[in-house]
Amino acid sequence: MGDPWEFAVHAINGRWFSVFASFLIMAGAGATYLFGTYSKDIKATLGYDQTTLNLLGFFKDLGANVGVFSGLLAEVTPTWFVLLVGSAMNFAGYFMIWLAVTQKIARPAVWQMCLYICIGANSQNFANTGALVTCVKNFPESRGVMLGLLKGFVGLSGAILTQFYLAIYGTDSKSLILLIGWLPAALSVIFVYTVRERKPERQPNELRVFYHFLYVSIVLALFLMAMNIVEKQVDFSKAAYAGSAAVVCAMLFIPLIIAIREDWVQWNLKNQDGMKPATETTVDRALDIAPEVKSEVSKEKEEKARESCFVSICHKPERGEDYTILQALLSMDMLILFAATFCGLGGSLTAVDNLGQIGESLGYPTKTIKSFVSLVSIWNYFGRVFSGFVSESLLVKYRMPRPLMMTFVLLLACVGHLLIAFPFPGSVYVASVIMGFAFGAQLPLLFAIISELFGLKYYSTLFNCGQLASPLGSYILNVKITGHLYDHEALKELAKKGISRSSVKELICMGVQCYRVPFIILSSVTLFGALISLVLVMRTRKFYSSDIYKKFREIHGIKEITVCSFAGFTGGLASHKPVIACFLPSLWGLYNAVLAYRDLCNVVLQAYGLYNAVIQVMAWQKR
Repeated sequence: MGDPWEFAVHAINGRWFSVFASFLIMAGAGATYLFGTYSKDIKATLGYDQTTLNLLGFFKDLGANVGVFSGLLAEVTPTWFVLLVGSAMNFAGYFMIWLAVTQKIARPAVWQMCLYICIGANSQNFANTGALVTCVKNFPESRGVMLGLLKGFVGLSGAILTQFYLAIYGTDSKSLILLIGWLPAALSVIFVYTVRERKPERQPNELRVFYHFLYVSIVLALFLMAMNIVEKQVDFSKAAYAGSAAVVCAMLFIPLIIAIREDWVQWNLKNQDGMKPATETTVDRALDIAPEVKSEVSKEKEEKARESCFVSICHKPERGEDYTILQALLSMDMLILFAATFCGLGGSLTAVDNLGQIGESLGYPTKTIKSFVSLVSIWNYFGRVFSGFVSESLLVKYRMPRPLMMTFVLLLACVGHLLIAFPFPGSVYVASVIMGFAFGAQLPLLFAIISELFGLKYYSTLFNCGQLASPLGSYILNVKITGHLYDHEALKELAKKGISRSSVKELICMGVQCYRVPFIILSSVTLFGALISLVLVMRTRKFYSSDIYKKFREIHGIKEITVCSFAGFTGGLASHKPVIACFLPSLWGLYNAVLAYRDLCNVVLQAYGLYNAVIQVMAWQKR
């Protein structure tokens, strides 16, 4: 069976251990989602008004989403260097914020605080680029699932870090800033040499392994949700907090057992294959021819790449092929994605950043406000894994365009914004769940769409460029609109009481009117983003109706799998009697799916069938 030491080396250098390490790095890479927990400490200690606090929130979002530098750095340096740079930036940025909030240094200027939080938040892009991009390249045929899991752990990181800070520092929320400074940095340093790109290998049970990871993460999410509820009802001692943190830590290491099991199976198979010389010869002969063919093809591609970078930027390749950076950035598909991201993620970030002040303005106690933040973090996770797994399943089985899932998510986000604009008792709980789910679901969809439309060659740069619209949307919607309107309402309250602005340290608005107009605007902008995403659905519908993973199966020597295309099925019916054959079955299927509510995936599928029916009838009328 081989030497145990050899297996240990094999496991540490394997793809599955790299996935486990990436899970832990991602579990510490979502500190930006805890801004709502410690932002009140910054506001109170440094005497900021809401506009200034929202400006800090903008620079936090700017740092978190402007990852072009980390992407470009990853193109020319190894993964370990990218992770080390991110680790140093994470510690430096948040440690300086902690020193300022605890008044261990002189009060920094506003621009300095903006710089600190931007540096700290920008470090998560280095973790994303180092871990996420590497895993997508290691598992190209499971990219949607991989993105959903990795971004899901980022979504859970807020609740995970909260459990650790309660166990280590108690209820002192200022110490949370210190924790998010040193813990994520330490994780990146520990696994700096284990996260690296490996040669992709097609594994028959690959999806089953990812489902095992999913089940573990779901149990972790449910435990965190239960602890969030219990901690609000019962006064925990420090020992109780330590016990809950120990359970969380144990659950985080269960994926290590799964990874070791898979590496053990692969290691045994390789040892068995090594004892079969006949098979070895056959494989070698097959592989002897492949490098010659591949070398010729690669030379042709390199020559074409040189031409396309400088001469043929406007002559873009087919969707799914490897775009250059300029070709992708100047394409209409990327511009549409940029606009939809501006509206969707910009509005969601605004809602999440203001959640603490929303709860305060509606009169909720501090414990309840913290539960809102935890709910957003946990449902952020569910949104990410749902969009990753469900969109991948619908894409593979029914060729449903992934941008259409983004349209559904943006429509759901509109509902969450309206619940804040027109609150009723307990509505913020529901809004926290919806906003967390919708916010989380957008990111895996965005990253997967970019990888599918523009290829994986420059993915580390392109996926960071794709999310640049998010901080821009956050700045306009959060700072210029929401923060300004909030301060305007607060000043009106002061004027009614006959109090001047200079006589109060902190500008606070109380009542439903504080966020009504801003969130009506956010809902309208998000609805516009959903309509824009439908344009991308129309443009990419033909591309997604084909087998977009075919080239990866050819590389791995896997036969093409015949998949029943839902679009082709409805299209065949529509060619005969479009109105009856398309609308009635689609409406009836959607009605039954919603009525039964047994399978949410089926609801989405039936809605897609109705959309397809409309497209087929429009095409029939044109003929």
